[in-house]
Amino acid sequence: MILIVDDDSAICASLSMLLSHSGYRCMTVASPSEAIEAVRSNSFEAVMLDMNFSRFTTGEEGLTLLKQIKLFSPSLPVILMTAWGSIELAVAGMKAGAFDFITKPWDNRQVVKTLGNAIEISASGNASGKPASASKFDRCGIIGSDAGLENVLKTVERIAPTTATVLITGESGTGKELIAEAIHRNSSRRDKPFVKVNLGGLSQSLFESEMFGHRKGAFTDAITNRIGRFEAANGGTIFLDEIGELDLSCQVKLLRVLQEQKFEPLGSSKTMKVDVRVICATNADLPAMVADRKFREDLFYRINLVTLELPPLRRRKSDIAALARHFAADAAARNGLETPQIDKSATDFLSEYTFPGNLREMKNLVERVILVNRADVLTASDFQRECNPSMTVNTAEPDNLAQLEAQKISQALQRNGGNVSRAATELGLTRQALYRRIEKYGI
Repeated sequence: MILIVDDDSAICASLSMLLSHSGYRCMTVASPSEAIEAVRSNSFEAVMLDMNFSRFTTGEEGLTLLKQIKLFSPSLPVILMTAWGSIELAVAGMKAGAFDFITKPWDNRQVVKTLGNAIEISASGNASGKPASASKFDRCGIIGSDAGLENVLKTVERIAPTTATVLITGESGTGKELIAEAIHRNSSRRDKPFVKVNLGGLSQSLFESEMFGHRKGAFTDAITNRIGRFEAANGGTIFLDEIGELDLSCQVKLLRVLQEQKFEPLGSSKTMKVDVRVICATNADLPAMVADRKFREDLFYRINLVTLELPPLRRRKSDIAALARHFAADAAARNGLETPQIDKSATDFLSEYTFPGNLREMKNLVERVILVNRADVLTASDFQRECNPSMTVNTAEPDNLAQLEAQKISQALQRNGGNVSRAATELGLTRQALYRRIEKYGI
């Protein structure tokens, strides 16, 4: 049963009719006191909560009621209903524990979809850890049994069958794209498109054309119609990598699509509607960017309905040996070579090595050692010759790691004559990620 809390009888009637047609039973109340009594006396699947009531128009009453509901029923998902003028209050509500918010006037399909997400995630979170899907969980080739990684995969297993928006965070090279693919392949959209977009490599001038498409004649070089990434992902999943690199003007345009799943291609007045699950990834500190007004707060709370933080490789020492063997087998197969053994001295060395580029850097290092040595057994000395042994690390202190990372980047740039692309490849970083580190450390 769904609880609808709104002092406007027309809103209650309209929502009740919509949700009833979608198979839900509803109860409506008009005041905070009635809402609290209802929550204490009944079992609900979710609450649809208005931000304003008859006494005030500031939204504070709605926030207070949200906090009270969460005290009585912490796991009960609450969806806020708000007008455009109170988006900031809705964001504050999500900080206080709301599941999501919808804007008035609402889109009927989006209301039902948001409510379904809330109920699915709440139910899976209260279950015994089994996924909503009966099929076996597909790890998508993700190697490792580290506790931090396993916790991430357990969450992926729970939320994959839903349509919830997911934000994947972690350092460059930690495997965010693999996690996004695992979410898609374990969802009901697995047979639909999985479209990847690197927002870090997308200029502001190309953003609309690339994401929303264009019509012939929309600009000088638009000689044919072109579909955008959102249209290409219709029915499936879109993976927006490096979302922290998106400038503010493009963030506004993206926010509208995420909220309404509607857009207009460049040169067209026709609004298109799509059904797309959105997964975002970043190695940036988005909360800090929000505080510095470099990232929109409403967009941040729209994309991080579920947040997954991937551990860096230096915190996954128990996985080093398995990863080294996996990368060695992969590199040997691609280069037509016999897979070499990796002895304990080599895995011990790799376990103490700091990897700014994480999995990507380790993969490149293992392949480089195999190609250079062509040995049946790889030892620590083989790896030492291909990397700087002074970059080993026996502590996880942030300051020490930062110094080591800066030193390693400087040395890679020197070895490659200042060529950023080659240094980035050696370190297992993207060019954009390396440029950010160069700026960060003043190299």
